[in-house]
Amino acid sequence: MSESTISAPPVRVPAGVPPRPGLWTTYATLLRWTTAQTGAMLPLVIIVQALLAAGIIVGFGFLIPDIDTSAAQFLSTGAPTVLLMVVGLVMVPQGVAQARASGTFTYLRALPVPRPLLLLADLTVWLAVALPAIPVAVVVAQLRYGFGYTFDWPLLVAASVLTAVMAASVGYAIAVLLPPLLAQLTTQVLVFFVMLFSPITFPASQLPEWFRAVHDVLPFRPAADLLRAGLLSDGYGASWRDFAVLLAWCALGLAISVRALVRRA
Repeated sequence: MSESTISAPPVRVPAGVPPRPGLWTTYATLLRWTTAQTGAMLPLVIIVQALLAAGIIVGFGFLIPDIDTSAAQFLSTGAPTVLLMVVGLVMVPQGVAQARASGTFTYLRALPVPRPLLLLADLTVWLAVALPAIPVAVVVAQLRYGFGYTFDWPLLVAASVLTAVMAASVGYAIAVLLPPLLAQLTTQVLVFFVMLFSPITFPASQLPEWFRAVHDVLPFRPAADLLRAGLLSDGYGASWRDFAVLLAWCALGLAISVRALVRRA
């Protein structure tokens, strides 16, 4: 008696059931959603950035009697870092808090999508919102003081993107870990600390030695030094230690954000 081979019938997807989208399709869909929610703020954010740049570059300049070119350059090249920190540490938590209050945040987390993609889409949009701070500050400084820049474009691009992502990821982590009101209060205190007590718009030599040591492990001074080296490459240099500090804070912010998104229902 001959043996016959019986093959299993092919598995068929029931009619009417769409195929599961890939990661890129899911990310693109979430990005369109986030852009629709946040992208309309971009013109307003650019206006706010211009006003902040004018306040920092022009207003702080009035506090320095007979400001010379060196001091004007230091002040002006520190302004982009302050603007990026304001977007990352204030606007990002406020956006997340608003999404949580409206129910949008909960709805998105209930979707059958990888939750890290929610964070990636948010960070992509906030990166686009934050980066105009660099040209805005450059234009304001040129109009006010008229000195020339010596751009190191690879360093400037890398430092700008890393600083923006770091600030946004830390702000996002604060927003998903703390209650909305406490998160907003925390970010306001951080920005106050950045603007007045961090060696961004003034040299670190003006701080006590112990405070300089604290800023060696915080991300604010390294971010400012890297951006300054990208804007005035003939007068300032970049440090790999500064890159390492920013990468460590960026990784910490991303890890906390992803963990909070995955664990919370």
